Amino acid sequence: MITRIKDCATEVKTMSTKIGNGIRNMKFQLALAGLVAMSVSTVSQGAPTPADTGTAGEERSSITLHLVRGGRDKPKETRETTEEYGALVTTGDRSKGNTRGGMSKPGPGGVEAQSASYDFWFYQADVILYNDDDNDGFYHGIDLLFDVDTNFMEADIYAVMYLSYEGGPWNEYAATDDFTIFGASGSDEYVLQTELMSGYLTGSYDLLIEIFDAYDSTFLTSFGPDDTSELAYLPLEDYNRDAPVEVVVVHHDHGGGAIDQWLLSALVLLLMFSAVRKIWRRRNDELVRIDSPAPMGPESSQ
Repeated sequence: MITRIKDCATEVKTMSTKIGNGIRNMKFQLALAGLVAMSVSTVSQGAPTPADTGTAGEERSSITLHLVRGGRDKPKETRETTEEYGALVTTGDRSKGNTRGGMSKPGPGGVEAQSASYDFWFYQADVILYNDDDNDGFYHGIDLLFDVDTNFMEADIYAVMYLSYEGGPWNEYAATDDFTIFGASGSDEYVLQTELMSGYLTGSYDLLIEIFDAYDSTFLTSFGPDDTSELAYLPLEDYNRDAPVEVVVVHHDHGGGAIDQWLLSALVLLLMFSAVRKIWRRRNDELVRIDSPAPMGPESSQ
């Protein structure tokens, strides 16, 4: 009997060891899964994307909604255009020599190619930036409003817009069709709402507007960062670089540590009790109970 009880205890001990090993393996697998998840999270949050560095020679594209007369609230006409330009020029001397105005003939009263006509001037120009999908402070939408006045009763003109990346050369990004202005009227404002789609690196941009005569493309006047801070230091990037970053969130629940240990201990005890009970039942027929009464048969009852 003693030998059999020892065998039972040995088997219980063996099963307990197996249970402990299984629990340790389970803990190791959970810890490994947690480390992998944390690594994925770190890579998703901190790794730079190709859009951060830009692509050499990448062509520029944008989509512009034109609001003609009536400002942003009540435009008289609206139309949409798609712009395609060469790669962004980022290095070199920033002078107006590489703009249309720099290469145009002077307007009335002008002496040099970049001189403006005294009969045309900007009453105002302002910019509202929009669309920052990744919430990094850089936008891919430019809402530009400008109002040009003239000494004439009316005049037909058109405008060309430029962006300068980090103080570099001017890059044309949009242009208007011919439109009419009326003296010093405040109802002939022009609005361009441009979404930069590709080819514009993340950084600080200045904006320049040039005005030309619709009849013979004579340069009339310009307005830029030297005239107002509204057109200077604009934080911009294109749509492709403004894509939100997908982040894998790993939740670590540090609460309830004592309760978790108690539940684990209770589970181990329950498994051990179940194992002992199964072993006892299997060996019960072989154990001899000293205090068991003798079996009663038909003869003994007589």
